[in-house]
Amino acid sequence: MAKIIDVSKVFPEELNPWERSQIYNGLDTCICFEVFEVLEPQLDNQTAATYAFSRALQGPVLEMKLRGVRIDKQRRAEVLEAYARQLDLLERNLQVIVGDGCGVYDFNWGSNPDLHNLFYEVLHLPTVRKRGRATVDRDALEKLEAYTIARPIISHLKAMRDLRKKIGVLKTAIDPDGRIRTSFNIAGTSTGRLSSSASEFGTGSNLQNVEELLRSVLTADPGKKMGYFDAEQIQSRIVGAIEWNLFRDGRYLDACESGDLHTTVAKLCWPKLAWTGVLAQDQELAEQPYYRHYSRRFMCKKIGHGTNFRGKPYTISQQAHVDIEMIEEFQPNYFKAFPSHEEWHRWVENEIHETGIIHSITGRRRQFWGRRDSDETVREAIAYDPQSSESHIVNNGMLQVWRERDCDLLLQGHDAVVVQYPEEREEEIVPKILAQLRYPVPLDHGRQLVIPYGCMVGWNFGKFDEKSNPDGLIKHKGIDKRKRTEEVHILDR
Repeated sequence: MAKIIDVSKVFPEELNPWERSQIYNGLDTCICFEVFEVLEPQLDNQTAATYAFSRALQGPVLEMKLRGVRIDKQRRAEVLEAYARQLDLLERNLQVIVGDGCGVYDFNWGSNPDLHNLFYEVLHLPTVRKRGRATVDRDALEKLEAYTIARPIISHLKAMRDLRKKIGVLKTAIDPDGRIRTSFNIAGTSTGRLSSSASEFGTGSNLQNVEELLRSVLTADPGKKMGYFDAEQIQSRIVGAIEWNLFRDGRYLDACESGDLHTTVAKLCWPKLAWTGVLAQDQELAEQPYYRHYSRRFMCKKIGHGTNFRGKPYTISQQAHVDIEMIEEFQPNYFKAFPSHEEWHRWVENEIHETGIIHSITGRRRQFWGRRDSDETVREAIAYDPQSSESHIVNNGMLQVWRERDCDLLLQGHDAVVVQYPEEREEEIVPKILAQLRYPVPLDHGRQLVIPYGCMVGWNFGKFDEKSNPDGLIKHKGIDKRKRTEEVHILDR
């Protein structure tokens, strides 16, 4: 029979650890229930639907957290060794540059005092400050990189910091069964996007933003194959849908649905080029270098996305690592082609000023509590609907995939879902999953938003390379004639 403890009559030191844990958990549950009793009557039809959807996601999210993803230990060791060799080479090069070039020996590139001394005392570069204090963080290095004398040093430092971060990710603790797990948080963001972090047992990490080369260590179980289903241009399509609903302007949504948004945008921004109307030929023309080594298509993809969310030339140039002059030339042409972008920005600014509330096209509502005249609040509100509706559409598709049970859910990556399935049933299962992910959103004036998904298949999460990663992901075209090259041992299970 369970022991009943009157917590009002005991001191914590009188209890053993198990009893203290039970009391803590019990009080935690009671407090949550008390809060729920206050909040539940305040729900209306809109917020109740959001709450019900969040509860529905508990099933697939818990299953992904419990299942985790199998790690290819041999591949991980190979990638770690390659990164260690690169880091060692860069370290030796940097010691020569700093020692012979600047007269600074015994230099520790991981030491902030050493970096401060090198840049601000030895090289006498202008001090970069954050909150009034001198700093040598990544933003500071990018500013200091403008000085020719510092450029080779900073290039090495940035590459070495990136390598050290990648090595840290690869060394993340995995569970005893050889799998890595992440803890998905359904209510962790104001937009409804899932967030992820280390598992409840302190192993694993955020697996939603894994860099490309690191992905190849994540592998399907024996007898299974991975499918990566990516929502194509989803935030851009949602921007087009918003503008259709607000202003009945379908130009941007039409461009998204044309087959190649970025080439279509390039044609609108530079109409005097020799466009042919043949998609393959126009893509080739759009990919030709335009500014230095950047193509028009690159500008429409990277810079266009930032411009959609009211990004200023300086901010976008820092994020996209392109010259500000390019952006200042591009944006007027872009807004001329899609004038509803600026009209939507003004509409959001007015809504924030008047009500502080934004409703997404998928039915979610958010109250913004920041200063209503703040540009930061307005930019956050502009990004809200595309990000919120993206999560709603992708998570609804994921929920339907989970309910149909044709595959195992592995990961959710904001705009994509990763699954595994019996490899011999690929031709049958992939079309089913594509149909299950389909989530139409009704728009005004009789139109409908349907996000298409691309599909890539393989035995690990990295991109296919005939030599370095033959088991990686390739575009699904109905039949994949490859055979799994990885040797699977029963003990790995």
